Amino acid sequence: MRTPLIAVLLALLPFGALAQVSVQEYPLPPRISAHDVWADPAPNGLVWFSGQGSGNAGRLDPRTGKVELIPLGPGSSPHGVVLDRDGSAWFTDGGQNAIVRVDPKTLAVKKWTLPQESGYTNLNTAIFDKAGIHWFTGQSGIYGRLDPKSGDLKVYDAPKGRGPYGIHATPDGTVYFASLAGSYVGRIDAATHKVQVIEPPTRDQGARRVWSDSKGVVWVAEWDSGNLSRYDPRTGAWKAWKAPGERPRTYAVYVDETDKVWIAEWDKQLMMRFDPATEKFESFRSSSGTANVRQIHGRKGEVWTPESASGKLVVYRYR
Repeated sequence: MRTPLIAVLLALLPFGALAQVSVQEYPLPPRISAHDVWADPAPNGLVWFSGQGSGNAGRLDPRTGKVELIPLGPGSSPHGVVLDRDGSAWFTDGGQNAIVRVDPKTLAVKKWTLPQESGYTNLNTAIFDKAGIHWFTGQSGIYGRLDPKSGDLKVYDAPKGRGPYGIHATPDGTVYFASLAGSYVGRIDAATHKVQVIEPPTRDQGARRVWSDSKGVVWVAEWDSGNLSRYDPRTGAWKAWKAPGERPRTYAVYVDETDKVWIAEWDKQLMMRFDPATEKFESFRSSSGTANVRQIHGRKGEVWTPESASGKLVVYRYR
């Protein structure tokens, strides 16, 4: 299905400088919205998204605007999406209580259903570690791992119960996740599968998503506090910056290849870029009045966002 491409050149800058950022919007088919997004690292590669409301996997060809939809199964409601090394797309499917894989060539769908005793886990997000193990979270209070080679799948109770949300891995393969309801960051031991609870200095901050930079420093989007915070595993030191605005809500976080940090700010419906060197934020937006960006991903020179409220994928291209 082809959709018209909308190119928008917008820069909303709180500091008055000229930002070399262009914004391009890709409308999705009618009644399709994207919850999370993941871009193939290749230049002009396909961009995958989770169609939570429609039960589809989706992929966009940025060169043409063509969108393909792949049904994931009865009752499907995918939340997160991540690509494997071979280009296959993996979805945390809350509707099916399963991890679902889509083959990038054949579009064949394979499903790993969580054990019945796990109950409804409200599957959220996933990441691969350096060994190729697929780690995932569930907001009902679980985290788990799937070995794609053997099919071995295990589910564990998370510390403090409900809340596990965003998840990411550092360059050395260490996996961290954020607990929104538990207000902590968890570090998973790859050998024991146990979690070390790491408490941010701000109480009840609502850690929502995490992302590692190139040095293994962990950045945290704090939903309730409106902070962007940073944890350095080498020293144990934390530092936090309040996002601009009266009542900021930092939903998602992503670190680009230059180690600049992007966040989705929910209250003002903005994308923000933070420079750790200057400790300053820049702000950008699409043409949408309400975007509701729930996840951020990118590749060299590009940051991709799924606008769940507007029915678009939007890319911010920078120099």
